[in-house]
Amino acid sequence: MTEQHAYFIRTEDGRFLPQRPCAGAWNTEELHISPVNGLLMHELQRWLAGRSSGGKLVTRISYDYLGVLDFTECDVAFDMLRPGRAIELVEGVLSQHGRPVLRARVWLLSAYDTSEVEGGAREPLLPPEDGRAFDLTRQWPGDYIQSIDVRVIEGPSPGRTTAWITTPLAIVKGDPVSDLARFALLADTANGIAVRQRPDEWQFPNVDLTIHVFRQPAGAWIGFDTRVVFGPTGHGLTSTDLFDVQGHIGRAEQILLVRRR
Repeated sequence: MTEQHAYFIRTEDGRFLPQRPCAGAWNTEELHISPVNGLLMHELQRWLAGRSSGGKLVTRISYDYLGVLDFTECDVAFDMLRPGRAIELVEGVLSQHGRPVLRARVWLLSAYDTSEVEGGAREPLLPPEDGRAFDLTRQWPGDYIQSIDVRVIEGPSPGRTTAWITTPLAIVKGDPVSDLARFALLADTANGIAVRQRPDEWQFPNVDLTIHVFRQPAGAWIGFDTRVVFGPTGHGLTSTDLFDVQGHIGRAEQILLVRRR
């Protein structure tokens, strides 16, 4: 585990300096997108706290990755694209060197008591304490990979893994981390835990991440039941059912660009 305690330092309102735990797996001089996803959700929650949301909850997060990031300062900004009493759509943009690098759109829906018709979720995973510690640094370099704790329930086998992941680091130095922001941070890691081919021989970065949740995540651990498929024309798909220690909470999808190194 890294000795640093946060992925980012706030330098001024809306501006952040990445720290070494952000170092990526494909290139350690670029940022891993996972902490950046977490930063955008962390700041979105702060932005929403200053507005009257009417108790709406995040139900979909769609990230589009527009470029790579380095270790210089980055900026975040938010806009309400679709205000409403029951449904809202918010856009967040993270920029670096004056250009957008990450764009996220988040649907927020009003909450209602539907416990009497609740059903259809998958069975819970075995808990993290029943998993075995797995050193992901055997497959991937980078400080981000060193910053996470992985406990495997099943696998890993090529293109298939069931595992729990958590991180002890704060997203922004000095700020508490919400369960939702930590969840948003960790979700992109799915593409690295069930590798179908050796990453030193093949590249398969994802260009997006879309998360749907039907229940808000709770706790520090996120469970992944992940399957990776490669197609015949250089494209792949990482599909993951997502869990917390209480059970099934949603699903994530990532489209991949597959190329031999």
